[in-house]
Amino acid sequence: QVRFVESGGGLVQPGGSLRLSCAASGSMLRIYTMGWYRQAPGTQRELVARISSGWGTTNYAYFVEGRFTISRDNAENAVYLQMNSLKPEDTAVYYCNTIPANLGDWTWGQGTQVTVSS
Repeated sequence: QVRFVESGGGLVQPGGSLRLSCAASGSMLRIYTMGWYRQAPGTQRELVARISSGWGTTNYAYFVEGRFTISRDNAENAVYLQMNSLKPEDTAVYYCNTIPANLGDWTWGQGTQVTVSS
């Protein structure tokens, strides 16, 4: 199986911004709906944003609506998450994956840590 590779996380103050990137090998990613998930310590992994194949329709969890923007570049086999107006409760490890997860040959990567703190 092939793991996704997430990057772009870090430590940021409340109200700040980060842009996460997800890279995947292979050429078939464009046919899948993709999502960004997150998992905070002691909680279950949750879906925060999704983007469809084809038209690229996006949907967001209510707690990130209006602050986060998901996008994809099928030519680069990449998915992005622009995060603005970050809050301490956004602190988590962020992962990308297909929706449902682990379709095709892909599986969970190591994720990228986002910490929002003053």
